[in-house]
Amino acid sequence: MTTVVLADDHEIVRRGVRSLLEANQHCQIVAEAADGLAAAQAVARFKPDLLFLDLNLPRLHGLEVLKQTRTASPGTRTIVLSMHSDEPYVIEALRAGAAAYVLKGAESAEITAALKEVLAGRRYLSAALSERAITALATRAPDSSDPLHTLSPREREVLQHAAAGAANPQIAEKLFISARTAETHRANLMRKLGLQTQTELVRFAIRRGLIQA
Repeated sequence: MTTVVLADDHEIVRRGVRSLLEANQHCQIVAEAADGLAAAQAVARFKPDLLFLDLNLPRLHGLEVLKQTRTASPGTRTIVLSMHSDEPYVIEALRAGAAAYVLKGAESAEITAALKEVLAGRRYLSAALSERAITALATRAPDSSDPLHTLSPREREVLQHAAAGAANPQIAEKLFISARTAETHRANLMRKLGLQTQTELVRFAIRRGLIQA
């Protein structure tokens, strides 16, 4: 039985994918999530075989969910369902660990095809995407000079919450750490990213797609 977590902030999309997967008797939906934080928590808890993931999720961006999934549940294969067909979104999703990228609005047969390919250990991209160009770009080594790569997983979590406007006590409560520890992580990530103010932090997060404008 293939276990699945569905993560999309639109109930109608989750309902449609659930209906399609439930028609496949080998799939079992173990959790649904309407935001990125809930999605990451569900993956960490259930360690599903598959994660169906939208990128533009509230509370935690889909790219960050992908990165956390790779750490918390390495065996989980992720199929991204997205409205974005532009290459930067696709490339970043593949680099972050997505096994498939399917455009929203695709026929159900395409989602079924993606499911089949991913379960077979292969990559799948919507027919509308340029597989050759995207694969070439996705396999390039990430820029080691990117300061975002210097952050620890915990610092990334603090960055996400801080950029959303949470104060240190709120971050501490969400992450089950002390306010002093949250303050330390925040100071460290600000130093690593070369940021001085909350405004700069928010602009950085928006520019990198960690939160929505």
